[in-house]
Amino acid sequence: MGCSSCSSGNDGQPKGCKNNGTCGTDGCNKLTVFDWLSNMSLPGGAKPFSCVEIRFKNGRKNFYKNTENLSLSIGDIVATESSPGHDVGIVTLTGELVRIQMKKKKVEEDSEDVKKIYRKATQKDIDIWQKARDREESMKVRAREIAIRLELQMKISDIEFQGDGSKATFYYTAEERVDFRQLIKEFAHEFSTRIEMRQVGFRQEAARLGGIGSCGRELCCSTWLTDFRSVNTSAARYQQLSLNPQKLAGQCGKLKCCLNYELDAYIDALNSFPKTETKLKTEKGTAVCQKIDIFKGVLWYAYEGEWMNWHKITAEDVNEIIASNINNEKVASLEDFASELIEDTKTDFENVVGQDSLTRFDQPKRSNRRRNRNKRKNKKRGSSEKQTVASNKSKAGNSENKNSNKSNNQPNKKRRSRNKNNGKS
Repeated sequence: MGCSSCSSGNDGQPKGCKNNGTCGTDGCNKLTVFDWLSNMSLPGGAKPFSCVEIRFKNGRKNFYKNTENLSLSIGDIVATESSPGHDVGIVTLTGELVRIQMKKKKVEEDSEDVKKIYRKATQKDIDIWQKARDREESMKVRAREIAIRLELQMKISDIEFQGDGSKATFYYTAEERVDFRQLIKEFAHEFSTRIEMRQVGFRQEAARLGGIGSCGRELCCSTWLTDFRSVNTSAARYQQLSLNPQKLAGQCGKLKCCLNYELDAYIDALNSFPKTETKLKTEKGTAVCQKIDIFKGVLWYAYEGEWMNWHKITAEDVNEIIASNINNEKVASLEDFASELIEDTKTDFENVVGQDSLTRFDQPKRSNRRRNRNKRKNKKRGSSEKQTVASNKSKAGNSENKNSNKSNNQPNKKRRSRNKNNGKS
C-alpha cells in the first residue's frame, strides 16, 4: 500500500516519501483503516462522534476526545494530551467507525484513558517533532553500548520520542527481570531527557521491526495482526506437523502465529475421527492405529506383531468396528474393510499453462543391473565372435593345405606316366 507521494518515479523506480509512515495521506501505514462511511452523511439531528483515532510511531494507536470540535480529517497532524507535555500524532480514523473500534476494544468514551486533543499541530510543533525523531537512531546505538557495558541481559529494540521532545521511551526485550536503575541514570545523564523504560514481548518486537516470513510474505504481526494469542505445541500436533522448532518458530523465536489459523478447522474435522488410542479387536488379532489422514478421511492400522503390514480403512468403517467391539463383537479381520477401499488415482489438476517438466532434458539414470547385463552380453558376443573368427581361420588353413597338396601331387603323377611310357618303348 502506498500513498500518492510514494508512487513510482522515473523509469519505474519507487519514489518514496522518505517520511517512514508519517506522510500526510497516511497511505504508507501498515495498519491503515479504510473509512467506508466517509461519503455517507449523518441523519438529521445526529451529532458526529466526538472521539478520534490517532496513530503514533510504529502503528501505536490511541483514542482521543475532540473537545474543541475541530474539523479533523484523516491525515491531519494534531497535538494531543500527554504526561508531561504534549504528543504529536496523525489522525487515522474519524466518525462512526471510531465508535465501532472502541466497542470492539472495550474502551469507554468517558474513560480516563481517553485523553483530549489540544489543537492542530503548528509548523513549530512539527519541526520539534521531526528533530526529536532524527535523534532516535543514534540514541539507540549509544543506548545499546551502555547496556552492554553494564552487562545487562536485555536488548533495546527501539526508541520513541514524545512529540515535544521532553520524554523518550525505550522499548526492550528480556528473558528475565532486569534491574535497570543504574541504566536509567546513565541514560538521563547521556541524553539529557526524561527516560521511560517499557518492556515488550518478542512478538511485539517482531511486529515493530517487521520482516519477511518463511512463506515469502511480510510478517502478519507487522501488517494486519493486532492481537497476539498464545500458540502451543498442541496446535502442531492437531495438524500433524513435525515438532521441529526450526520450522515451527518465527522470526521472534516463538511458535508461528499462523499455526492458529486453521486449528479450528482441524479440530472440527477430528471430531468425526475415532481416537487413535482405541484398539480394534478382530478375530485375527488386535490392531493399533499407526497414522491418520484428515483430508482423505482414512486411518492406517496394523496388527500387533505385524507392524510392517498396514491396512488402510475409512473413518466410518473404523467407527463401525469400534461400535461392534463395544457390544462385545469381533469382526473377522481388517482385510474385509480394507479391500473395499478403492484408490482414486485421478489427478485433480491439469497443466493449463502449457509448461513442460523442468527435467524433460535429463537422461534417466540406468540401473546397475542393466549395466551388468549389458557387460555380460558384450562379453559373450566378443567370445563368440573370437571363436567364429578362429574357426574360420582354421577352415581357411585346411583348404589351403588341400590345394597345395593337390598342386604338389600333379607333377608326380606326370613323372610316373612318363616313366611308364619310356619302359614300354
